[in-house]
Amino acid sequence: MSMPVPVAVGIWIVLGVLLLLVIGFGVRAMRTRRADVVGELPVVPGQLGAPSLGPLEATYVSTTLAGDWLARVGAHHLGDRAAATVSVHPEGVLLERRGSTTLYLPAGRVADAGTSPGMAGKYTGGEGIVVLTWRSAAGTMLDTGLRVRHAADRAPLVEAVQAMAGAEVRPTTDHPEETA
Repeated sequence: MSMPVPVAVGIWIVLGVLLLLVIGFGVRAMRTRRADVVGELPVVPGQLGAPSLGPLEATYVSTTLAGDWLARVGAHHLGDRAAATVSVHPEGVLLERRGSTTLYLPAGRVADAGTSPGMAGKYTGGEGIVVLTWRSAAGTMLDTGLRVRHAADRAPLVEAVQAMAGAEVRPTTDHPEETA
């Protein structure tokens, strides 16, 4: 039994619209999910000191719960990939994301920096992603991943952030995967 073409096309259109609605609701849910673990983002100070490193070109990969690189944080567009520049200042790390809000990590909230082969849907192999671990306003430890454009910038970025990192910041035990 064959179906008339207009009916088949109508069914496909309805299915397409339903699929788009499901995707739209999923994106909106991701934006609000985990807003409680982030709280308000730190405000960029009116005047930053001269950068000790940068600005460096990078790809902002994502922000996730510390140690759980699949638990993407959707609040404040922290889960959205974007082209970015990163600079390290005495007061903190400045991530200027194109098409999204600027992310500023005050020195007192930055716990550590390191490298990783992958994070939240981006796998580079080796140790291609720089991971900045920081404490949110709500007290939750988060990991922010950056893929610097030039491999030679990776080690200096990690070293500059580690040198600037606040000694009083310690990872919390909010999430069991942080201890792994």
